[in-house]
Amino acid sequence: MERILVINPGSTSTKLAIFDGENEVWKESLSHSLEDLLKYKSIYDQIDLRLNLVYKAMEEHGEDLGKLTAIASRGGPIAPVKSGAYEINDEMIHVAFDHPQDPHVSILGAIIADRIVKELGIKAYIYDAVSVDEMYSLCTITGLPGIRRRGQGHNLNMRAAALKCCADEGLDYGKSTLIVSHLGGGISVSLHVDGRIADIIPDEDGCFAPDRAGNIPQTQLVELCYSGKYTQKEMISLLKRSGGLVAWLGTNDTRDVEKMIAGGDEKAKLIYEAMAFVVAENIGREAPICFGKVDRIVLTGGIAYSEYFTRMIAERVSWIAPVTIIPGENEMQALANGVLRVLRGIETAHIFHEKATD
Repeated sequence: MERILVINPGSTSTKLAIFDGENEVWKESLSHSLEDLLKYKSIYDQIDLRLNLVYKAMEEHGEDLGKLTAIASRGGPIAPVKSGAYEINDEMIHVAFDHPQDPHVSILGAIIADRIVKELGIKAYIYDAVSVDEMYSLCTITGLPGIRRRGQGHNLNMRAAALKCCADEGLDYGKSTLIVSHLGGGISVSLHVDGRIADIIPDEDGCFAPDRAGNIPQTQLVELCYSGKYTQKEMISLLKRSGGLVAWLGTNDTRDVEKMIAGGDEKAKLIYEAMAFVVAENIGREAPICFGKVDRIVLTGGIAYSEYFTRMIAERVSWIAPVTIIPGENEMQALANGVLRVLRGIETAHIFHEKATD
């Protein structure tokens, strides 16, 4: 059997799952209370807490660590990397500790996985990391030489949805062009060309979302930053955790918004339609990069369960290409499937070298 442990750290939880091949045996979300986390000055101080909870969960489920074939970890924003699998090695762990692209809690997955496999003598991998950056050079250029558009977003779920769409519809992912939008707490849009994530519009550069402000007019944003009303930390929180639907309607749950609309709330209807419009607008923004030759548009993520929301998007973009809905995040399955492709020789894992990320 190909027994894989999947680790996916989040801000207040560590998600675990065990897979035998493609089949999920069990999964669990280990919650971390805010009270517990506030005791730690940095995310790195949380490593032992999360690692010990992983060991405890494995024991409670009767798992024999010695039977594991490999570990699949979420790939956080450690450094710019290619899509696909990377074997976790000492250089990756050094960068994760010393100078990651963004010290987000998701980078702890690689560190925890590395601690476990060093005891077991097996390999661990990250797959489709947050910081996949294989954008066309043309797509990275901005009007300020010191600022480069960078690839960072919901790559794991978007690429998994693209691969599933191609498999279901008889397309070769390596020879197809797809535009994929992840619809969740944050909203990303990406362009996939011949197996490459050629461009990505992350939440900070594009769509406003349930709790993200999205792209804001520059002059007004600069004025707000220098208004004296907010510290830098508060401003980032406003943009990344208190914007979007939270700012407009006081909730980040689209189900609540749809209830408001059903109850006749015209403001909620306008804001929700505007959010769908901005998603469609950013999908359209990707089409010229490939000269409008798009095989499929894919909508995925939690909000893709909403027929109401996805219909509003599809009505505006279906002239570009047929729209496929693949709801849910499916991150644990995507991580397991990615590592399975490596174990079966379908893909070859990249070897992480720090110099390659400069």
